[in-house]
This record gives sequence, C-alpha cells and structure tokens, in this order.
Amino acid sequence: MSSQTTPQTTSDELFTRSLKVAPGGVHSPVRAFKSVGGIPQFFASAKGAYLKGVEGKQFVDFCQSFGPLILGHLDDEVLDVVKESVHLAWSFGACEPYSLELAEWITSRIPWVEKLRFVSSGTEAVMSAIRLARGYTKKNKILKFSGCYHGHVDSLLVKAGSGLAGLAASDSSGVSDNTARETLVAPLDDEKAFLDIVQNNKNDLAAVIIEPLPANYGLLLQRKEFIKKIAEVCKQNSVLLIFDEVISGFRVALGGMAEVLDIRPDLVTYGKVIGGGFPVGCYGGKKEIMDFVAPSGPVYQAGTLSANPIGMRAGLATLKKVEREKVYQTLEMRTEKFSFELEKLLCEYVGPMKVVHQASIFWMHSDSGRSIRRFEDISKDHAENFKKIFHALLDQGVYLAPSGYEVGFLGYAHTESILHESLAKIKMALKSSF
Repeated sequence: MSSQTTPQTTSDELFTRSLKVAPGGVHSPVRAFKSVGGIPQFFASAKGAYLKGVEGKQFVDFCQSFGPLILGHLDDEVLDVVKESVHLAWSFGACEPYSLELAEWITSRIPWVEKLRFVSSGTEAVMSAIRLARGYTKKNKILKFSGCYHGHVDSLLVKAGSGLAGLAASDSSGVSDNTARETLVAPLDDEKAFLDIVQNNKNDLAAVIIEPLPANYGLLLQRKEFIKKIAEVCKQNSVLLIFDEVISGFRVALGGMAEVLDIRPDLVTYGKVIGGGFPVGCYGGKKEIMDFVAPSGPVYQAGTLSANPIGMRAGLATLKKVEREKVYQTLEMRTEKFSFELEKLLCEYVGPMKVVHQASIFWMHSDSGRSIRRFEDISKDHAENFKKIFHALLDQGVYLAPSGYEVGFLGYAHTESILHESLAKIKMALKSSF
C-alpha cells in the first residue's frame, strides 16, 4: 500500500484485513492491543518524538519502537547516512568495511567486549550466546531469573516450577519438556535461592543469564548488591555470566548496566540501539570465549543478513552522535523530571502511583509502599488500571506501549517543550477519565 493511500484507510479497516493474513493480525503479539483491548492503532509515518496515525492524527511517542530510537524517529543526521547507504548496497553476503567500523567502535569503548559477532535480532544474539556458553564450557544447563525475558529462545521461554528447586516448565506451547529441563529458574532479589540452585547444579551449569536491568516485565530495579553477588558466585563456580543488555545496552549508558554496576560479564548481548532503528543484534565478550565461534572454533552460527550494511552505518551514526552530544546526561535529566511530573498527575487523578525510572526508561505502577523488584510484587489490578490510563492517553494523542508490563522510553527528540506539551495532554486525559 502506498503512502498516498494509507492515510485514507482507518485502523479498523487495516486490522480487519490483517486478521485474514497474520496470526492475531500482527507480527509481534503485543501490537495486537490484546492486554489493553480495542483495535490497534496503525501508523503511517514518524518523525522525532511523534507518530502519525493512518487517519492523520499525531501522537507523542513514548514507545519509541520499544527502545531502539534513542535519538527519536528519522533523526536528520542518521537519515543522511541511511540515504547514502541505500545507494551503496542493500546486502552483500560478503565481507565489507561497515560492520568492521561499528565493531571497532564498540570494542574500543567497551573493555569487556574484546570480540563480537553481529546478528539480526536480540533473540538471535541470546540464542547464539547460550550455544556458545554450552560449547565453551562443555556443560548443558542454563540458569535464568523469573521475570527476565530473553527473546523467544526455546530454552529461555520458561517460568519457575517447584519453588527453589529451580525446575522449569515451558511458558509457550511448542517448547519441549526436555528443552525446558535444561533451564533452571531462580527468583530475582533472592541471593540464597540463587546460591542453592548453583550449588546443586554447578557441575553441569554452563552459564547464568540475567537482564541486569529487568525491563520486560515492568521495570524491576535490582539492588546492586544482588547483581554483584551473582557475578561473584559465577566466578567462584566457573560458571559464565551473560548480561542480556538488548534493552539497556547503549541505552542507560555507553557501557550499559555493566558500566553502571561496574561488573564485567563474560558474554553480553546487545540489540535495539546499536542498529539505529534497523534490525540488528550482537553478542560479544572475552576473546578466548568468542574464538570458539565458527570459523575460528567449533560453535556454529551464521546468518545471511547478519551485519546488514544499512543497519551497521545507521547504528554507528547513532552511537557517534549519542557520544558526541552527551545524550545520556540530557536524557537522564529530562526523564527524571518527566517521571516526577507524571507521578504527580497520576497520584492526583488516579490514586497512589509510582513512576520508576533508570536513565531514559520509565514505568508506572500502583504504589504499594515498597520497591518492586520481582514481578510477583506487581499489584493484581495493575493491568486493569493501565488499560484505562492507556486509552485515556491515546485519545489525547499520547502513545505508550500497549501493555502495562512494557516500559516507556524517552528519546533525544523529546525536548523539554514536547515533554511539557505531553504532560498537558496527560493531565487533560486523566482529568476527563478518572
């Protein structure tokens, strides 16, 4: 469908057509608005901090494609690079200098990433890192944490089974029991439970994987002491530590949460920001581990469209601008102020609410009087409360990710004036709906 005809078609019409050709009418589940109800909003274009719906309505965007767009939509500087890249090549399937330049830029700034391999998504990065950990250690089991999401990798689509035993059951149909059994699950924020599981399985435990900033089931800010304990126990027991920084990498700081926490993981996975809005992922770490990847070593991994030149150049242009213009400092100040003002509005019109944030990531939830570090601590009525807030804001032209368990993002394009405009819209929405 051309851009000329799309704006004349409503979201309702498009969704009806989509249901006939795609499962649930979407190509990623949360887009279906299932958890908030209603018909998904279809968008025709985007620029800066704004999305434009197919009906022509403009929305301030706090989803930012779930995190990649740290500069906002169609940043002019990155756009110039993309336009130039389109005329160079779309894909090579061969060696080229563009992925080399991005790899050199990352490894020159991230000491714990001595070598890396580009792939096409965060899920692919995690899948490859897990295979590498098993191949390098010659062990089979992986330990993850309940409430952390690592993409739709079979072995990690599991939830806690029988308490502290660390047994796991699949969270998705199609994942075999045998696959699930090789994944152990520990609760977040519980050193003793974690230590018990490691001690009982250390002889066959290849790696521990964690989102150092869990941001896929709400924003579950962890105690620094807890993450450091995980790193310490892994080192003591010759277990690899994998940081899944697909969301937090190059988003909360140049070195992600590893920099914030001053912890050097053995392997790390990245995605989102490093592609500047194009499909990308990568995994990296210590040289001696990464050299186990083919063709240097016995762990096979490949990809036809890995290191796509347009994504590589867009990612490098994004990261260079972020570093040059000190984007992290600016975003952190804006996010802190925005979160404070948003929380005041929510408390005034909705009830006791908290807006937690880390760098340019924020999340709203009912105020229970204590910090929420595990998904089990989230209020039972959270989803229903968010549903009403979401639609009230959507009506006023403010777009959040369509799930109460997804976080929000600010981009560099969210200027102070746009944030002021957004708060005025939010106030109007809450005042008229609560």
